[in-house]
Amino acid sequence: MNRGVIQWIVLSCALAAPAVGFAEIDCTRAGLQAATDLYIEAQTKGDVSGLPLAKGLGYVENTKPMRIDDGLIKKAMKIDHQRSLLDTATCQTFTEVIVADPDNPYVLGTRLRVNHGLIAEIEMLWTTKGYWGFNVDNYLKYSSIEEWGAIPPDKRDTRDTLVHAANAYLDAFLEGKKDLVPWGYPCQRTEGGMYTGKGSPKDSCDVGVPSGVNIANRHFVVDEEIGAIVAFCTFGAGNANGGSGAPDTHLFRVENGKLRYVHTLTHLLQANGQGRGRGRGAAPPANPQ
Repeated sequence: MNRGVIQWIVLSCALAAPAVGFAEIDCTRAGLQAATDLYIEAQTKGDVSGLPLAKGLGYVENTKPMRIDDGLIKKAMKIDHQRSLLDTATCQTFTEVIVADPDNPYVLGTRLRVNHGLIAEIEMLWTTKGYWGFNVDNYLKYSSIEEWGAIPPDKRDTRDTLVHAANAYLDAFLEGKKDLVPWGYPCQRTEGGMYTGKGSPKDSCDVGVPSGVNIANRHFVVDEEIGAIVAFCTFGAGNANGGSGAPDTHLFRVENGKLRYVHTLTHLLQANGQGRGRGRGAAPPANPQ
């Protein structure tokens, strides 16, 4: 074999090989992590040109479909803390984003769905000043010190266990059957910034829930590796007797089948910046950009 043929073979192999360090967007953990990394980059810049978006992308904010060009994703933000769930079973991700800018603070919950190497859906719930319980400094303080790392394989709960724990907690708002919730101790709950923990091994997330409220329109992203599940939902069905219907996310960390952390975001504007109770409130305003 002459030298020219050898050089041609080497060059052909090099061109055919995938780029080093390139992570494909797919339904593996690595592929979903790549998708979340691209989202974080886009949110930081306020520029979605680097996102591999599917034709016919579905973009939703606070349960309302809209054009991505009109979305909060186009607002550049300095992100102070983030964590992500990777759901390989449904090819979805969820990213909790905390922006502690005193002039423009936000906490975001963003869901992506990947389809055949492209991002087919982006769903975002956001909260900021004047919304239910919002306190970005507290949210950042407590969220950033919590342990949400990978759980050893032999101690991981099943997907069904995680879904059951989340549903039991959310069902308690309507049914009042708190004894069916797998309460863990300690457990800390952060709701918009309001925090239930006192640093005690007896800390509990069982600190009271309103009754007769149907946590409706649930859909889940589940990550068994870190024992986490998030529910996108509405706080009630949108009537005076059963909750405001405000867009909501409930994020749970479950360990050994028991609740360890609960994070709640509710897109509910408070009248004059003051709380009026979880069951009622003003309608969500237009996107504040």
